[in-house]
Amino acid sequence: VGETIDHLLVSCVFTRQFWVHTLQQFGLQTLAPQLDDHCFIHWWGETSSRFSGQLVWKHRNYCVFDGGTPNLSRVMAAFREEVQLWSVAGARGVSYLLALAPIS
Repeated sequence: VGETIDHLLVSCVFTRQFWVHTLQQFGLQTLAPQLDDHCFIHWWGETSSRFSGQLVWKHRNYCVFDGGTPNLSRVMAAFREEVQLWSVAGARGVSYLLALAPIS
């Protein structure tokens, strides 16, 4: 499969795992990309108000350009940190999602 934005952010097995784990924290795992989701813009249009794909993109660049190894735990920790920062900054909806997330 070619390395397109659609593949990297919706079709890639690692990315699907990221979305499932991320959304699962909020009980929203059913919103994760499905096998028939091949278009990032279409999928993202339905979920963009909830999460940031930049983390996956930055991690992908780290792996490709810096020789890093895909690490779901690292991406999840970065995601939790970013959500906290957005919440502190007053991002609408983030505080609500944090209230839904189980305490870890």
